[in-house]
Parts: sequence; structure tokens; C-alpha cells
Amino acid sequence: MDEFQRSWLLAQLGPEADPADLERRFFRLRSVRAVALEVLGERRAKLLADPLKVSVDGVVTMDLQENLRGIERQIAAVQQAPAPDEPEDEDGKGHVLMTACLVPTHRYR
Repeated sequence: MDEFQRSWLLAQLGPEADPADLERRFFRLRSVRAVALEVLGERRAKLLADPLKVSVDGVVTMDLQENLRGIERQIAAVQQAPAPDEPEDEDGKGHVLMTACLVPTHRYR
């Protein structure tokens, strides 16, 4: 894994992610997107393993449902975002910029 790929992973997963763990996962999975999705999936599983809402009357209420939704949004974003070790499109040519000219449907005189 090169420095650009490591930086992308840390941007997706946060600075608290262990670089040595990310290296081991990359060696096994061979894709930075797969590494990010595996780590995020583990975080999601940890949240689902415990109750999402705990309430002790008059003392404390803890609700982790928004955290779960945030991780699910992050997983969706990683699935859609271009990863540094994958081609940008199915042809492998990168993005193509296209322009379109807007023409009025009726000509005015």
C-alpha cells in the first residue's frame, strides 16, 4: 500500500485507525475499498451487537441510532466514491468531460 492509498483510507476511516492493521487487511484483500468497507462493517456490527438505546429513568439516556445511520451513510459513500487503486470507470480511461449546448426550442424574431 502506498502513501496515497493510506491517506485515502485514513480520510475514510478517521485518524484513529491503526495503520499496521490497515496494511494487514490490504495484504489480504488487495483493495483499499475492500479494506474500508470491512472496517466500517465491523464498526456497524459492534453497534448492532449492543442495544441501540438504553435508558435509566431519571439518570441517563443513551441513543446510538444516529451513530448507526452515520456509519451506514459512510458505507454507502465509500461504495460510490472512486478509490485510488481502481480505475474511475469501467473502461479504465478515467472521467470524460462532456458539454452540451442549450438551444431554445422556439426561435424568437
